[in-house]
This record gives sequence, C-alpha cells and structure tokens, in this order.
Amino acid sequence: MEHERENRKNIRIGISQGDVNGISYEIIIKTLSDSRLLEFFTPVVYGSSKVASYHKKILGFHDFNFNIIRGADQALHGKANLINIFQDEIKIDLGQTTEVAGQAAFYSLEKATDDLAKGHIDALVTAPINKQNIQSEDFNFPGHTEYLTRKFGAEESLMLMVSNQTRIGVITGHIPLRDVPGKINQERILKKVHILNASLKRDFGIRKPKIAIMGLNPHAGDKGVIGIEEQEVIMPAVRRAFDEGILAFGPYPADGFFGSASFNHFDGILTMYHDQGLIPFKTLSFKSGVNFTAGLPVVRTSPAHGTAFDLAGKGTASPDAFRESVYLAIDVVGNRRMEDEMSYPLPDADPAEEEKDSDK
Repeated sequence: MEHERENRKNIRIGISQGDVNGISYEIIIKTLSDSRLLEFFTPVVYGSSKVASYHKKILGFHDFNFNIIRGADQALHGKANLINIFQDEIKIDLGQTTEVAGQAAFYSLEKATDDLAKGHIDALVTAPINKQNIQSEDFNFPGHTEYLTRKFGAEESLMLMVSNQTRIGVITGHIPLRDVPGKINQERILKKVHILNASLKRDFGIRKPKIAIMGLNPHAGDKGVIGIEEQEVIMPAVRRAFDEGILAFGPYPADGFFGSASFNHFDGILTMYHDQGLIPFKTLSFKSGVNFTAGLPVVRTSPAHGTAFDLAGKGTASPDAFRESVYLAIDVVGNRRMEDEMSYPLPDADPAEEEKDSDK
C-alpha cells in the first residue's frame, strides 16, 4: 500500500490553458491554490503569465502566484508552475469567441502534447476549448479526442465520461445525429468494447469489468418493431464480445436503463451516440464529471463542461470538475505504473546460485 501511494506521487501533469476568454484560468487557479493537492503532483501550465495576471486581477486572486519556468524539467514540486509560451500580448475579450483566443488555445495544446509525447510530463489535463475558433489548417477536428487520437497515432480511441457514479463511453462520438446509424456496425462496436474493457482493467484497476451496451432505437428496437439495428448488428456484436471473454451485456433500452439506475450494476457503459450517453451523464455529474480519452498510449483528462463564456470573469465558476480531472489523471498514471511493474519480467536466476541450491 505504501509503495502504491509513492507511485502516485511526483507525477508531473501538464495543463493546457484552453480558451482565454472563458473560465479556464479561473478553474486552474482555484484548483492549484489548494496546497494540499500539490503534495500529490507537480503541475505545469502551458500558457501566458500576462493572461494569468489579467485573470488574477479581475478575479481577486491576489495571494496566488505562478512559478514561471522555461521548460517542464524546471518544474518545482509544491509549486504551481507555468511555462510562458507566449511572448506577445494576447487580447482578452471575456465571454467572446475570437480568432486570437482560438490560436492561443491551439498553441498551448500543441506545446503540451509535444511535451507529453517526449515524456517531459506524465499526463495532460486539457482546459476547455471553443470548438469553433480553434479550427485552422493545424486543427481540423471536432474536439480534443479526435486531435489526440491522430497526434498519438492511435487506430481508435474512446471518449469516456467518468464520475463517482459511472463511466460512460460513446461509440460514434462527435458526428451529426443523421450519420449515426450508418456508423453503427459490429466491427466498430467490438473495437470500442475492447478499448473500454482494456481501459477498465489497466486504467481503473478493475479485474473483471462488467460492461452494458445500449440499443440505438427507442425501446432497443422492440424486437424489430421500431428498428432492426439491435437484432442485426448490436446483439451479434455483444455475443461476439462475450465469446471473446468480455463480460458484455445488452442491448438495453437507454431510457429505462438510466431511469431505473441499472447503470449502478456495471463498471462501464457503451452508448451508441453522443447525447444518448452525455445527457444522463451530465444530469448525474455535471459539476464533477471528467472526460477521459481511453485507448491512447498517454493519459489525458478534461473537465466535462465547456468554456462557460457566460461565467467568464465573474468568479463563480466551480473548479470541481477540473479538480476531479487532476485526481483521475493521477490515479490513471499510478495504475499504469503499477501494472507495468507487475508485468515486468523477473531477472533470470544466477546459475551459480541455482547450483548451490541443488547441492543442499
């Protein structure tokens, strides 16, 4: 147990600044102001000291200061470290969508992910971005999940929403609703099931995870009366997953499943499309929910909420989800380290020692 606690210490977590016109700096500063939290990890914010000073001033955080560093290797434990990656002034328009804020958000994300790829940081917590103003030739993705999947060369990933109550993944992610049925096939479902099953084991330490899979149509198709996808696609995929040793069950009607609290009986849940999973998740855990990208070789988490432009500069934004994102990143890095140590092969025995033993 002591070794496990030590494994979770001295973890260096990078933090991308997100959109400077939203609540990112507020929730970052509120989280890092807790000196007790800094005992368990070393934060490295990829941002701007000038932007940080602006937000500190308007929010009244006079007793908080960042430790300005040039690189992650200079980060001090017990301090809120910030890499000053912007030399120019950044115009801040609180609550507004601006091109310069999108450019700054991407630059921060790019610098943080580069360090993550090089092993300079152990995990990444991404503050919320605006999915419109960040679009450019360099960032042509619906969100963080898709960008990170491409960045780290993963064949597939899974957007997994995590809270104390549940873990919900979405099979089709950020696509228009009209495109969902065409994207639902056995192979896609099986890939997501395998990613979720592996993540529940490795990242969450669950030995034999139990997974529920939702139907696509109302009442899970009512045996073909309302739709055929459940019988022709989803159910066969569930059977294949079960035959491969995964404890997968379903398909379940989503309304009854979440309405009756059946989700409490499963370690993970797969929904067919974005709102089918995120509406019940945010109803249950909006203030503390975390977005975790499963299936990547690196660890990334993010608060489940967005930029909250309507709250920018008011000092009323809750840091709970961001704090939980940090906690989850610490736990996942620790769990992966423990698994890597357990799977590391023992050194071969010394032949001379073996000969001595045989003589006894």
